[in-house]
Amino acid sequence: MKRSEAELHGVPVLWLENAHCRAALSLHGGQLLSFAPHGETDWLWLSPTSKRPPGAVRGGVPVCWPYFGREGQPADAPQHGFARTSTWSLDELHEDGDDIVVELSLPANDASPLRLQQTLRLGRSLQQSLSTTNAGGRTVPFTQALHTYFRVGDALRATLHGVAGLRYADKYDGAEHLQSGDWNLADPRDPGRSDRIYRDAHGEFVLEDPALGRRLRIRSAGSRSLVVWNPGETGVVALGDVPTSEWRGFVCVEVANAGADIVELAPGACHILVQTVTAAPFI
Repeated sequence: MKRSEAELHGVPVLWLENAHCRAALSLHGGQLLSFAPHGETDWLWLSPTSKRPPGAVRGGVPVCWPYFGREGQPADAPQHGFARTSTWSLDELHEDGDDIVVELSLPANDASPLRLQQTLRLGRSLQQSLSTTNAGGRTVPFTQALHTYFRVGDALRATLHGVAGLRYADKYDGAEHLQSGDWNLADPRDPGRSDRIYRDAHGEFVLEDPALGRRLRIRSAGSRSLVVWNPGETGVVALGDVPTSEWRGFVCVEVANAGADIVELAPGACHILVQTVTAAPFI
C-alpha cells in the first residue's frame, strides 16, 4: 500500500493506493473525496470550486450526522450536522486481502451522547459504514446520510433503477408522490431537478450512466430511506461553490436514515449504516 499527503482542489488529503484502487481521504469531515479502481474514471465527483476547510467540502461522500438537513433542529442549526465540518481521528490503516481498510472516529461532542465511527474498505469495490453508539443514559433519536456525489458523464442521461413503485417526499413541493418507473431528470412531474427522500427504500439500486458507459450497483444496510438529489441548472447557481456547468457531472444517491426513517437509539445500543458500491456490467 502506498500512502502520501497532498491537496485535491485545495483540500489537504491522504492519498491511498494499492494494487486495485486509488483513493483520497480528508480528515476534515472524515470525507472520502476520490475513489477509482485502476483503469476506471473516478466514481466520485468533487467540485473544483468547493469551499476549503473549515467549511463543508462539496463532493465525495460527506457524512451527514447526527441529523440530515435540519431535521428536528432549530432553523439556525448547521446544515447536515457537525460531522462533515469536524476533524476526525485516523485510528487504523492497514490492508486486508485486496482491500485498504481505514478506521476513523469523530471526537466526542458535548452537545450529544452519540459516538460515531466510520470504516472504509477500498479495493475493487467501495464499502463504507457508519457505526453510531449511544454512550448516554437515555434514548436518543438521530438521522444521517452518506451524501455520495456519484460522478456521471451527463446527469440528464443518467438513470437510477430500483426505486420504481416507492413513495417519496419531494422537498420542492412538500408533498408525497409515487415514483413511476425508474428515476431520471426527465421526470415529467418536475423535470430537470431532484430533491427526494424515498421511503421503504433498502436493498439494491443501480445507477446507469450511458455517457461514461458504466453501471454502479449500490447496496444499503441499516437504512430504509434513500435520497436522490441534483439541483438542476437553476438551483446550482444558489449553491455558490459549484460552477454552473458542473451540475450535469453528478447525481447524489444517498443511503440514509432520513425523513420518517428516524433511528431511536437506546442507551448502550449501536446502529450501523452501510453502503457497498460495485461496478456492474454495462449492457
